[in-house]
Amino acid sequence: MLNVVSKTIDLGDGRSIKIETGKLAKQADGAVTVTMGNTVLLATVCAAKNANPGCDFMPLQVEYKEKYSAIGRFPGGFTRREGKASDYEILTCRLVDRALRPLFPDNYHAEVFVNVILFSADGEDMPDALAGLAASAALAVSDIPFNGPISEVRVARVDGRFIVNPTFEQLERADIDLMVGATMDNIMMVEGEMDEVQESEMLEGIRVAHEAIKVQCKAQLELSEAVGKLQKREYCHEVNDEDLRKKVHDECYARAYEVATSGTGKHERGEAFEKIVEEFKAQYTEEELTEKGEMIARYYHDVEKEANVWTDARPQRSVPYGSKQTACPARMVQLFSLVVRRSPSRPLLSEQRATKSSWTTCSTIRRNASCCTTTSLLSPPVKLAPSAV
Repeated sequence: MLNVVSKTIDLGDGRSIKIETGKLAKQADGAVTVTMGNTVLLATVCAAKNANPGCDFMPLQVEYKEKYSAIGRFPGGFTRREGKASDYEILTCRLVDRALRPLFPDNYHAEVFVNVILFSADGEDMPDALAGLAASAALAVSDIPFNGPISEVRVARVDGRFIVNPTFEQLERADIDLMVGATMDNIMMVEGEMDEVQESEMLEGIRVAHEAIKVQCKAQLELSEAVGKLQKREYCHEVNDEDLRKKVHDECYARAYEVATSGTGKHERGEAFEKIVEEFKAQYTEEELTEKGEMIARYYHDVEKEANVWTDARPQRSVPYGSKQTACPARMVQLFSLVVRRSPSRPLLSEQRATKSSWTTCSTIRRNASCCTTTSLLSPPVKLAPSAV
């Protein structure tokens, strides 16, 4: 017997999004269908019960696929089969992955596979804006540990008015196009394209997106409660010793920081970092290292990462602006900082990448940019000369 549970999200302009679970893909850990108009996506999530031996990272795989059958066609050519993922599908996967990956627990290392399939498309509503919501809802109705929910929406400004999840026709007339991923409390990711706009206008677009996301996150929590999945599965993928962690940090951080700021070459620094941990291990016997060796390596990795992040010993490309020295956006920038670039041949592009560690690397989107402005919610804008890009 089917136990179908659904929630409806009102977008406030006569349109709605329906999230439904309990009808399809019941053997998956979590499965939902997300419907907007005649556009339907199926999202499923499966996770292994235990982590693979020696795995100390999050083996998450996200796939997004738009079937030809969604628009009533089948693939042409000799094979009559679906081909490899297109660039558009790969980029949509990355949009979902960016928002999901930082929210899994740090000590959760079981394989997780998220699969989002476009079942039906009406050619009017944009399905990629619903992929993040579908993936998070599938996790919400599963027992997989996840510090969500999240959602993603596209916000476009058309004729001076911001529209959440615009249609293809509306997007063609938009001068701001933003894809925003967030939780109830924090912005996780911003990506978009726009004409030259004021910073206040961009922030207003992000605010509109976040308000819409809050409503969608609330609906996911209600859906999770309705299916009885508020309690997640128990797991033990790491054995930790907090006293040992503190000892590694206290005895190794100062030396690691000194190496990171030494200005020596990459290979010399690598050998120096290795020497630090080897000297630390020398105080233990072989029997103790059999038990603690893996933890020491993991804790020292965190120490080395902390020392390198806060020093950034690599040569920095920076240019003076007035009396202030400013770094190129290709370096590390603080959480929630926005990088806006203007190309002589195209409108502005913006990208924001935020991670749980409060740092993100902004890649240079266009190398032929004529100017570059870094704006932050925490600091005033800083302009960079063309030579810095």
